[in-house]
Parts: sequence; C-alpha cells; structure tokens
Amino acid sequence: MTILTANGLRLRYGEREILQGASLSIEARERLGLVGRNGSGKTTLVRMLAGELVPDEGEVVTRTGLRVEVLAQEPRFPPGVSAVEAVLAGLRQWQAAIDRHAEISARLERGGEELEPLLLAQADAATEVERLGGWEKRHEAATVLGHVGVERIDAPVEPMSGGERRRVALARVLVAAPDLAILDEPTNHLDIAAIEWLERWLVERFDGALVLVTHDRFLLDRVVSRTLEVEDGRVYSYEGGWGMYLEAKAERQAHAERAESNRRNFLRRELEWLRRTPQARTTKQKARIQRAEGALSQTTRRAEGTTRFELEHVRSGSTVLEAEALAVEVAGRRLVEGLTLRLRKGDRIGIVGPNGCGKTSLLRVLLGQAEPAAGTVRHGKNTRIAFLDQQRGGLRDDETIYDNVADGRGHLELGGQTMEVRAYLERFLFSSHEQRKRVGELSGGERARVALARTLRDGANVVVLDEPTNDLDVTTLSALEEALLDYPGTLLVVTHDRWFLDRIATAILVFEDGRATLHPGGYSDWVERRRATPEAEAPAPTPKASPPVVEAAVPKPRKGLTWAEQRELEGLLDRVDEAEQRVAALEAELAQPEFYARSDEERRAFFGELEAAKAEAEAVTERWAELEERREG
Repeated sequence: MTILTANGLRLRYGEREILQGASLSIEARERLGLVGRNGSGKTTLVRMLAGELVPDEGEVVTRTGLRVEVLAQEPRFPPGVSAVEAVLAGLRQWQAAIDRHAEISARLERGGEELEPLLLAQADAATEVERLGGWEKRHEAATVLGHVGVERIDAPVEPMSGGERRRVALARVLVAAPDLAILDEPTNHLDIAAIEWLERWLVERFDGALVLVTHDRFLLDRVVSRTLEVEDGRVYSYEGGWGMYLEAKAERQAHAERAESNRRNFLRRELEWLRRTPQARTTKQKARIQRAEGALSQTTRRAEGTTRFELEHVRSGSTVLEAEALAVEVAGRRLVEGLTLRLRKGDRIGIVGPNGCGKTSLLRVLLGQAEPAAGTVRHGKNTRIAFLDQQRGGLRDDETIYDNVADGRGHLELGGQTMEVRAYLERFLFSSHEQRKRVGELSGGERARVALARTLRDGANVVVLDEPTNDLDVTTLSALEEALLDYPGTLLVVTHDRWFLDRIATAILVFEDGRATLHPGGYSDWVERRRATPEAEAPAPTPKASPPVVEAAVPKPRKGLTWAEQRELEGLLDRVDEAEQRVAALEAELAQPEFYARSDEERRAFFGELEAAKAEAEAVTERWAELEERREG
C-alpha cells in the first residue's frame, strides 16, 4: 500500500534549481536509502516529504492520518525539558492518555464528584494507555537513550552538546514508532556499538516505513530494500542496498554513454549527408533534416563531477612514532594505561571505541598537543604530521574557501608538480565561483571538504584524521579512501565508519571490555574474531567501568646499534650521495632534446633504469635514517 507519493517537485534558490521535477513513492514498511552528493538536494527533498517545505511546483500526497517523524540535523527542544521527557513528548497520543488518566485519578483523590462516571473514565483512559504501548514507555525511553549513548536521562536537554541533542532526537523518533521515519544522518555522533544497535533495531523492531539519509554504507547495505539517488535535481530508483545500487548505477551510466555515442554517430552521419547534398535542404528529405535538428537539440546528461585527492608524501625513516608505557588522563580520569606502540611507514591504524573512552585524547597526546600522564611519546627525526581534527579547526569563517586553503599562496606543490590553488580546489568539487564563498556560509559537508583540502595540501608522512567521515557524501568518502590506499605514509584515524575501516585499515586499536587491544586487519576481521570468542556474548561495560589497558601487539624497538650496523652506518652517507648523483645524472639525460629521438624500446628501458635508481636512493636514505635514529636513541 502506497503511503506517500511525490510528483514533479521543483524548487529554486536564486538562480540555482535544486530539484527539477523529482518524483517518488513510498510503500508501507518499505526501507529506502537516500544518497547523493553534498548539495544535491537530499535535505531539501526530505523537508518536502515531511511537509516542512513547500515546493515551487509539484505536490506531496500522503495517506490520511499518516504519522511522520523526522530526525533533523539540528533538532530543537522546548526549554527546561529533560532527555527522557523530550523522548516521551514524541508520543503525543500516549502522553495525552497518560495525562488524562492522571487528571481523573487526581479528581478521584480529591472527592466531591459522582464516583461511577469517574471510575468508568479512568478505566477508559487506562485502556487507551495499554492500546498505545502500555505503562512502561518511560522505561523503554530510558533504555533507548542508553543504547544511543545518553546516560543522564533526567538531565536537561538545553545545555547538552549538539551530538547529545542529536542522540536524544534519534531516541525520540525510535520510541515514537511512526508510520514513516525520516532519519537524516542518524549515525553522526554515534559510536560503533550504538550504530550496530541501531542497525538491529531498524531491522528487527521497527515496523514503519523508513527513509534513511546516510553516508554509512554498511547501514545502507544491511537495512534498506531500495536506494534512491538525487542527481541533477531528479530522483533515480535502484533495487537493493549500497552494493546493488553501485552495480545498477554503473549499468545505467554505461547505457547513457552508449545512447550518447549513438546520438553523436547519428548526428555525424546526418551532417555529412547534408553537406554532400545541399539541394536536399530545400527540396526533399525534410523529415530527415528535422530528425537531425531534434537530435542536435537534445540535452545531454551533465558529466558527473569527480572528486580526486592526492596526498603529498615526504620521506621518513622506517619508524615514525613511538609510545612507551603511555598513560592518558583527562580531568583526573585515567583513560589509557600502559600503551606501548611503534608506528612504521605504511601502517594504517583505525581507532574505535565508545564515546568518551579517550580516542581523541589519545590522538592529542600522540601528536604532542597534550602531555601524557605517564610514559613517553617520541617522533622520528623526519616525521611530519597532517592533522584533521573533529571540529574542523583552523578554518576562518570570515574568509573565503580560496583564502582558507591558499594562505597567501597562488600555487601548491603536489606529486612533484606545481598546481594552482584554484585547480586544486576544483578537485574537491569547488568551482571558481564557489571558491569565493565565505566559509561561515557553508554546509557541514562543504566545511569538511575545505578542511580536507587544507589538511592534504602540504607534504607529510603521517596523516591523522579524527572522524573524517562526518558530513561527507559517499562519493567524497570513496575518493578519500582511494587516496589513503595509494598513500605510502602512515595513517591514524578515529572513525565509526565500518566500511571505511574495512577498506583502509591494516590494524584496529579497539577500546572494549575495559581494555584497548590492537587487532590486525579491518573492522570485519575484528568482528569475526569477536564472534568466534565465547566471551563476545557478554555485555561490554560502560567506558567508566575501568581504565583500559592497551595491549599493542608490536615489537619493542631495539636500542643502539650492533658492531656490524655501526660499520654499515659509516659508509651509508657515501652510498646515499652516489645514489642521488645517479638519479640526477639520469634526470639530466632525460632533459636533453635528443632524448626524444630514441626509439620507444630505448625510452622504455631508460625509464625502467630511472625508476630503479630512484627506488635505490630512497631505500638507502631510509636505511641511513633508521640507523641514525637508533644510534641517537
């Protein structure tokens, strides 16, 4: 049964048409995922479906009496209400029945009225409460709040952080159990345990229809039955979750490319015919001419913009960061105890755990932004760090996108090449016109892209990302993943995005069961090991249960040099010099004009020799840096 239909929705903001005739329908109990680039119109469409925004053209028709609840990106609550009261306020009919029962009970206690009618009214109110979910709704509200990470259920909502208010709003929608729930980025500000619980709740407990706007590809794959994509102001429908959507979209794009190729070939043939037979333009074949003109006037599908990141890597030693018996403490509470960790070139470590367990605090200590409570942190001699913080700090709201990234420069050095800042920003899907926008006017997703552009513009050998996936669309996330997979340096990332972890992590540092343990592989590898362990069924304690003891399964760095290594080090600088001179000589040979007179075979052989010389120079230099660091240590 269809519960909602949207037909021909159009909306224009200034000169930009956000929606251009978008249409869709939703069936009872159907699970829809809504995807699209940041700025494509997803939130605009959601607000129209919820009745919060009226389109310039078109209409949204809903079934009579349809109960709709929306998780907004910035929820608002009446002043003075507690978290549990805010959740129960979403149960309008239930709350009315509770209030009616309480009012009649109070009248019975006061006396002075005819008893029988009041008793009948009280019984009717009690029956209504039972019909609408019973007397334990407060207990259910408290339970759901706990699962999404709100522990102080009687605390007022008003002074809470934005993340906590979002979690309260999510609990309110879930407990209300509407006919249609519209969840806009529900996983933001949730840790992995809460996301997994939400996934189970939506699959096993929620009986209504669902529209899920999210960048969490695991959630899309496991919950939704149909995926809607907002693109070029229209809505395209695909059966299945994220994986099936990717396959179907690739086929649609291939079909569109074939159709466009056929159109161009037809035009070419017709135009050639018209040029060969000019008399036909006035005497015959008018229909053929009209077909050619019609094909020429067709609007081709706009090519989809491509996000492409390139991380500039600078040379490092084999060891880039060491932590020895490290302890992290915040406001007198010990969050990390006994961390011994050695990061090497190429390590990509994901850090996961409950909110408040100390993930960001650990990063700050490792980066040297905060002092450890005990132990030591040591950076390699050549370590250079690029850091994207969770708050996207360092952005100047009163300046433009261009000025925030350029910092007074007109060009950047990337991949050994010089690039204009404007061209660099276009990789992040900021057109020349958009680059003049002030950062304070941007959406969360746009701010995230600006922060990424700032973070990745300068060379580094350690990239540290704190919740990089928040507010990014899935296309941008995929591009970031590709760049990190190609990056030869070291990566530390705090994230709750399970798909992201599966793609990029070589190991995961997990805060669980009062401990923190390093697991090889990605998120799914850790889940499989957890399921295979009998203790995995036991409920995990809260982050406050006990200070986690970090067990990093990495070798302790060896101090000092052996006699053989000392002799090797003495001759390494000469080898470094020889290797770099060899590279310089080959590059000078490449720069000579006569080089391009060589045969293809000779040039291929030359480039192979050049690459081998560069690899030798880098290997010798890294070996020298490693031995030099150990000698000084």
